[in-house]
Amino acid sequence: MNVNNRTISTDDGRRIRISEAGQPDGVPVLVLRGTPHSRLLYDRWVEDAESRGIRLICYERPGYGGSTRQPGRTVASAANDVAAIARELGLNRLLVWGVSGGGPHVLACAALLPGLVVAAAVLASPTPYPAEGLDYFAGMGEDNVADTRAALESPEAHEKAVEASAARLLNATPETLVPALRSLLCPADAAVLTTDFADFVIRSVREGIGERRDGIIDDDIAHLTPWGFELSQIRIPVLLMHGEQDQFVPFSHAKWLADRIPKVEARLLAEDGHLTVSLRRIPEVHAWLLGKMGA
Repeated sequence: MNVNNRTISTDDGRRIRISEAGQPDGVPVLVLRGTPHSRLLYDRWVEDAESRGIRLICYERPGYGGSTRQPGRTVASAANDVAAIARELGLNRLLVWGVSGGGPHVLACAALLPGLVVAAAVLASPTPYPAEGLDYFAGMGEDNVADTRAALESPEAHEKAVEASAARLLNATPETLVPALRSLLCPADAAVLTTDFADFVIRSVREGIGERRDGIIDDDIAHLTPWGFELSQIRIPVLLMHGEQDQFVPFSHAKWLADRIPKVEARLLAEDGHLTVSLRRIPEVHAWLLGKMGA
């Protein structure tokens, strides 16, 4: 798999580390990974991109891997970085998809970059916090509940929880990843961590947070404080996909978002969990996005 890595600079002097793969002159599709992942791209995503004529681009949010930290960033801040990446790469139209903790940032791009982003897909995304009428924690695995409550409690509690979670992930092997994530895994998700996907998850996490934890801390804060935009601002087509068995981000979050995002196409998937959407559904996502590019 041929991957091109580069670093670009923002107007405020930060570095953003990106990876590109697929067709170099293809349709640009930008990927926003989940928390706490890096810019690394799974082989199957790249293979599908190549087969469809897609130029797949992924970047590390501030504080992850090779990207400079941006203290005080909000979810909306991602739109500025995506615009900077597009300018650097000479892109005036692009498609965007993201998973889990990357989902809110995709929605920011959909709301705030309508002249650049043609369509967006969001997989297994959390809602804002708090979300009116939603029990945010109902159906969530105990590790994520504990980490989220620590982030809400105090900076000290948050940092302690992040260090403990990071240690579990960084010390895991493909054979021990399932026990390390036990409280978050439905049977479907546990099954996919017996494949090469487990190795990819570990490599991506180590690339993203092996040296520092800033990205996780700042993602958590951004997710749990005002996002900086309203879902009602979104005017482009959005695909929402979420597994009913998800214990990382409960299925109720998807239903809440589906009721509030204009022009949404919701695919709520009874047989999927959280990880399975990344493993199984990206070809569907790419096909849907390409259909919107030509619309």
